[in-house]
Amino acid sequence: MQSNEEKAIRLLGFAARARRITVGVPLICAALQKGAAGKTPLLVLLASDASANTAKRIADRTAYYHVPLHALTADGARLALAVGKRDGTVAAVGITDPELAGAIAAQFA
Repeated sequence: MQSNEEKAIRLLGFAARARRITVGVPLICAALQKGAAGKTPLLVLLASDASANTAKRIADRTAYYHVPLHALTADGARLALAVGKRDGTVAAVGITDPELAGAIAAQFA
């Protein structure tokens, strides 16, 4: 049986294929600040191996803009594979689709 986090990561893959994600801390912060319809993350997932500075930056921005943040036990390499990045790691991913964000958030409830 799959854990809820594994289900959330699989749903993240669907969101990536649908191009309903924002990948990377600078892009997520910029999207939150701009607040453009359809481009603003509605949920942010943070990798377990993100640096303290990155975690604080994302936590502060998501709290300020009232966006849910979930810290994963999966590392950045696993998160990168889920969103289709073959090389490197991903510290954070923002989901911009309301239905997918709700489905992923439900896995953590």
